[in-house]
Amino acid sequence: MPETAPQAPPRPAAGASPAPERFEDYPLSRQEYINVMVHFYRGEIHRSTVWRQRLDATTNWAVLTTAGMLSITYASTDVDSHIILLLSSLIILAYLSIEARRYRYFEVYRARVRMLEENFLIPVVTRQLESPMASWREMVAMDLDLPKYKTTLLEAMGFRLRRNYAFIFMIVLGGWLVKLAIHPVFVLSWREYWERMAVGAFPSWIVASAGLLFYGFLGFVMWYARHTHGGIPDDEIAGLERNLEHWKL
Repeated sequence: MPETAPQAPPRPAAGASPAPERFEDYPLSRQEYINVMVHFYRGEIHRSTVWRQRLDATTNWAVLTTAGMLSITYASTDVDSHIILLLSSLIILAYLSIEARRYRYFEVYRARVRMLEENFLIPVVTRQLESPMASWREMVAMDLDLPKYKTTLLEAMGFRLRRNYAFIFMIVLGGWLVKLAIHPVFVLSWREYWERMAVGAFPSWIVASAGLLFYGFLGFVMWYARHTHGGIPDDEIAGLERNLEHWKL
């Protein structure tokens, strides 16, 4: 934090016309600097909160879609009605992609908030006016000039899967398996259960293979996001500002 007192600009020579005043001619005082940083912090808090609310809205869409698809599927006794649940997984995957994109925007502003809290607010609160990171001002200024995502789309998808969407997909999978077992009547053998997986012209093995590939892809995304940074979770608690490569161009 700046400790020097503001200095007046040099006076023009006698007889010379006064130079026009510029913002750069007057260095910021300590109070002005603190006021600017406080307002900047409040602005970044607001933007991160707005994007956080958008994340919650997308999750609500996925939950409502899952509930609606389950209701429609179990209300029908048609043999092929379980295809509705399989197709609902694609809709939820689309929601997950939208939420991952929104999460990337959220992390841009949230990372700035954490950078300010760790390097500006903590020294003020502890009254030890020395920032843990010497170059944090330059990094924040560079990010303001050329904003950069702090995570990839695949990493964001993996994080949202671990926190929310894994449970939603498991509910869809469980609902599909139960649907096969009880509609139109309870199955009496594994062979009958296997035959019920068929949908129209698609045999059971194609439907089962598609399901395994889909959930295998989700598992890979979760594993990839978890191990990208050596197993350190990057979320709104652990923070992405510790991975400084995200701040570099």
